[in-house]
Amino acid sequence: MTAFAFQTVASILSEAGLASKLGRVLAERFPHARRPLIVTDPGFLRTGLIEPARQDMAACGMQPAVWSDVVADPPELVVLDAVEAARRHEADLVIGFGGGSSMDVAKLVAVLTGGAQALADIYGIGKVVGGRLPLVQVPTTAGTGSEVTNIAIVTTGATTKMGVVAPQLYADLAILDATLTLGLPPKVTAATGIDAMVHAIEAYTSKHRKNPLSDALAREALSLLSRNLLPACERGRDLEVRQAMLLGACLAGQAFSNAPVAAVHALAYPIGGIFHVPHGLSNSLVLPHVLEFNLPQAEAPYAELAGIVVPHASGSSEARARALIVAAQQTAKMTGIETMLRQVGIEESDLDRLADDAMLQTRLLGNNPREVTREHARAIYAAAL
Repeated sequence: MTAFAFQTVASILSEAGLASKLGRVLAERFPHARRPLIVTDPGFLRTGLIEPARQDMAACGMQPAVWSDVVADPPELVVLDAVEAARRHEADLVIGFGGGSSMDVAKLVAVLTGGAQALADIYGIGKVVGGRLPLVQVPTTAGTGSEVTNIAIVTTGATTKMGVVAPQLYADLAILDATLTLGLPPKVTAATGIDAMVHAIEAYTSKHRKNPLSDALAREALSLLSRNLLPACERGRDLEVRQAMLLGACLAGQAFSNAPVAAVHALAYPIGGIFHVPHGLSNSLVLPHVLEFNLPQAEAPYAELAGIVVPHASGSSEARARALIVAAQQTAKMTGIETMLRQVGIEESDLDRLADDAMLQTRLLGNNPREVTREHARAIYAAAL
């Protein structure tokens, strides 16, 4: 067996309603924490779902503060403002409460608040030096898996992004509480759920660091997600279904944090960066077309995954692999989200720019089972148009 390494968060708690007991959880696990900072976005703050957690912290003798200025694809200024807020509050613990953007900002706040490094110094892999503040992540969507990954993405220009990848970004604790996801609209549920499915598929076929643990997590994640995605869109108040989606997204996050994602994400990033399409939807738009492109090199693993997503599929390895591609297309159609680039305002005249930007994602493209050239990237976008 090939040698491998595997890392993940220290602890995961999965329980519906647990966020309302957050003060008690923190008091038990971080007995010296008194001044937690909750990092979230204004939309989630308006739901009021943070309030039970904040009240429980106060009841446990803590003085929580809420910083709620996170935006999607957070730029550097947002991160730096959050760090300053943590310093003003004299925070001794950071809680990411929200989607991937809020959790990514929380990771960087935990690393930068007490350290001497600047944000610009930690872009890349393994650049973070020293420790960080205690970090707790509470996802409110079943998609990014950011609660269990060691990467944070920052928007550094009009459309460009940089990543911070370091073991210090793994949280001390992730809390999976589906009551926080009950209000998600069907289309957001669909896009974030497909994003998580992409994480599982790409981890399973990653050219680098694919390993038995990430494979097992990816398979179980895909099983949970593929069984529960449509029910979650149709029955959004079904707590059991929502909890299954959260767990699936978490397992997929653990998988791709160790066996990294590839061309689907590489081609999705420019769609989000240039046209401000949500990340999950950007992934969904190119997913079947990247799968089709990868088929010559990824037929066997795709056929294996088809046994999970479409267990009735039969025939040759190629036939079963193609069944997976068809399932990806049908899933998006059945949820009602957009399935073509034209539907999000992208035209043929935009494809060259998209292809150019996609080729800058060398960190991701290097993980793809089949080499992607600029011509390939443009052809995939054209097929998705």
